[in-house]
Amino acid sequence: MSSQDIPEENLPSEQGDAHDGAVATHADPFADPGLPPHEHRVQDIDERAAKRSERVIAFLFLLSMLATVGFIASYVALPVDKIIYVYPIGHVSALNFSLGLTLGVALFCIGAGAVHWARTLMSDVEVADDRHPISAEPEVKAKVLADFKAGAEESAFGRRKLIRNTMFGALALVPLSGVVLLRDLGPLPGTKLRHTRWSAGKLLINQNTNQPLRPEDISVGSLTFAVPEGMKEDDHDFQQEVAKAALMIVRIQPENIKDKKELDWSADGIVAYSKICTHVGCPISLYEQQTHHVLCPCHQSTFDLSDGGRVIFGPAGHALPQLRIKVNEKGYLEALGDFAEPVGPSFWERG
Repeated sequence: MSSQDIPEENLPSEQGDAHDGAVATHADPFADPGLPPHEHRVQDIDERAAKRSERVIAFLFLLSMLATVGFIASYVALPVDKIIYVYPIGHVSALNFSLGLTLGVALFCIGAGAVHWARTLMSDVEVADDRHPISAEPEVKAKVLADFKAGAEESAFGRRKLIRNTMFGALALVPLSGVVLLRDLGPLPGTKLRHTRWSAGKLLINQNTNQPLRPEDISVGSLTFAVPEGMKEDDHDFQQEVAKAALMIVRIQPENIKDKKELDWSADGIVAYSKICTHVGCPISLYEQQTHHVLCPCHQSTFDLSDGGRVIFGPAGHALPQLRIKVNEKGYLEALGDFAEPVGPSFWERG
């Protein structure tokens, strides 16, 4: 659009004589408008209204505490498989519904109480302050501390004891919701990690044939896997128990056994070691008959079965546990007890 198309009344007007050509200066569009007048709340001028707000806030904190107690009670009392009908959601788990409802109410009431406290009882006077350098001067630090003390006094935190005490109660109880959830980690293991199905007198059963093992069944250079007598694959806890009791058996010439304890716990050069790697619990299955080394296929931890099952390579932390065995009067291999130390990876209470 050219200047000819603009209406004359919208064109800027010239001020003063034609020779100076000065144009009128418009008002600054970015001028600071200042703060509006402060409007007092009803709680600032009426102590009865302030008391009502205090009771509302305390009620919200108290309701949060009750909801937290309800969360814990629901977690303990309601069975996992109980189903209820909730309109309009439909059929839901009673436990999940109660946990979500009570925890939601507990957290909401703490937040709502804090917001209501800030909006009705804490000071709402507008304060403008100039931006200061990043490095605070001593005077600035003193001013910050003074402002903090003034804010603490204006919040009535020390004077409104009902709010303070109920807020502390709500904040103290809410973390219990997370503590109770630790129950889902399962029952405490007790001493179950330290013991297996092996005990004195139990025969060594070939895991492939399910038959008791005799010394003549094991030749030099072979690797045989065994389980304790009485374990069956259709047992409900077979996988858990075999993960601790699985055994690998090798035959080494007695003169090639370097460790005296290993030799004492063997039977005619037949040694029995845990099949479970001491790194992360993988089953060991690779055997090198010339060196008598076994290799874990997961992370290549290598153990010397002719020298007490000690670690010679890899991340495993300790030697393989050995099972003490003998040949009984019927000519079968049997255990003389359980492993002398826990099987598999280390755990925090192992000592």
